[in-house]
Amino acid sequence: MNDAGDRTVSAEPPHISIVDDDAAIRDALRSLMRSVRFHVDAFASAEEFLASDRVQDTECLILDLYLPGMTGFELQERLRMNRPDIPIIFITAHADEASRSRALKGGAVELLAKPVRREALFKAIQSAIHS
Repeated sequence: MNDAGDRTVSAEPPHISIVDDDAAIRDALRSLMRSVRFHVDAFASAEEFLASDRVQDTECLILDLYLPGMTGFELQERLRMNRPDIPIIFITAHADEASRSRALKGGAVELLAKPVRREALFKAIQSAIHS
């Protein structure tokens, strides 16, 4: 078993996109994802992600809940209309039961509290890419 859990080895590693307005968190998550050989792109806002050419390649989205401009919930809703197959893992410094319930009812794989535990994140990613 590798650091990413029990993911089977395939020809192409999954493509993970990260959307978080905190540069330190973006950089840390990007480094962590690259350390287990995932393809990864990181964006400072929902709008930046939507304007990119990576929306179509994304196999799992790690998404901050509270972003300036379009929120994580708003991006989730938009993706449900255009790319409902992208599994979403929400991360937030303001985790509460109402937010968790809303995220999961909207189709998210998980909502994790910051600071995100590596093991919990990899478990959520495995669930997302194998669903």
